[in-house]
Amino acid sequence: MSVPTADHTSDSHSHGHGHDGEFSHPMPIWMLLSVFFALLVLTVATVYQSTFSLGNLEVWMSLAIASVKAGLVIAFFMHLLWDKPLNAIIIFSSLIFVALFLGFTMMDAQGYRENLIMNPALLEESQPATTEVALSK
Repeated sequence: MSVPTADHTSDSHSHGHGHDGEFSHPMPIWMLLSVFFALLVLTVATVYQSTFSLGNLEVWMSLAIASVKAGLVIAFFMHLLWDKPLNAIIIFSSLIFVALFLGFTMMDAQGYRENLIMNPALLEESQPATTEVALSK
């Protein structure tokens, strides 16, 4: 009785991918370097923008730059550029909405900033004089 042997040299172990280790979206080096340098320029722009005191506009500018950087990473390094257009619409609209939600939240937090700063003189004024009341009894 002969036992059939499996031929391990065939494509039977490709697990349905059909690429045998190939990368599905090869990108040229110039494209990768362009995105890399764009991310570097946007990082420098973020640092430079933080030196200005722009009030609420500072939050929006930071979020806009961060959203563009996230969009570049998602589009090129996560290969969304070559995916279905509906996925790109969903991801990028979600990115915009997250930036909007964070922006409005940070704008609201700016109104409470002076209440969050600890001032020891204000803490002493707000404390009741418990020692004087205890001594007078």
